[in-house]
Amino acid sequence: MLKIALSKGRIFKEILPLLAQAEIEPLDDPETSRKLILDTNLKDVKLVIIRATDVPTYVEYGAADIGIAGKDVLLEFGSQRLYEPLDLQIARCRLMVAGFKNAPTPRNRLRIATKYINVAKQYYAEQGIQVEVIKLYGSMELAPLVGLADRIVDLVETGNTLRANGLEPLEFIADISSRLVVNKASMKMKHKRIKDLIQKMQLAIDTKN
Repeated sequence: MLKIALSKGRIFKEILPLLAQAEIEPLDDPETSRKLILDTNLKDVKLVIIRATDVPTYVEYGAADIGIAGKDVLLEFGSQRLYEPLDLQIARCRLMVAGFKNAPTPRNRLRIATKYINVAKQYYAEQGIQVEVIKLYGSMELAPLVGLADRIVDLVETGNTLRANGLEPLEFIADISSRLVVNKASMKMKHKRIKDLIQKMQLAIDTKN
């Protein structure tokens, strides 16, 4: 049995053509089905539908053999115990520092609002800047508007939401796209099956580009 962990929404929709290239097609739509484990056209392949932030955990501990996760999630997760053999080149965006343009630097340490706590701390530590990181789960743009934080660290696709709230992307942290990750034990035990899937998906990516 091959279990593939992925999340609903944009990633699921954009991964379907690549899975189809690997001859894997779900029999249910996760947006309408209440099932958490979806059958596919292949009896030995199941899709495990979980929160995007949980994908690396499921793969690391072997609850799934393979996972599809954004690079932002993987950077925040920080595990060295996963193989990351393939950039799927879908769900692309950038991880950025954003805030008010030309805002004066505060006298005290910068306050950064983000859900990417580890990424933000590492980014500023590498620059030798001490910051206070405030964890939020949504509406990051609100934090500077109400004085909760000086800047935010968040994903930026078009920048329209930032501009609508008077904010601007200020500093680039990383290019983000969805990646294929593999459990290390599964890579050994199911090497041929997983290698075949990777090769077929790579072919689909090369063809698309």
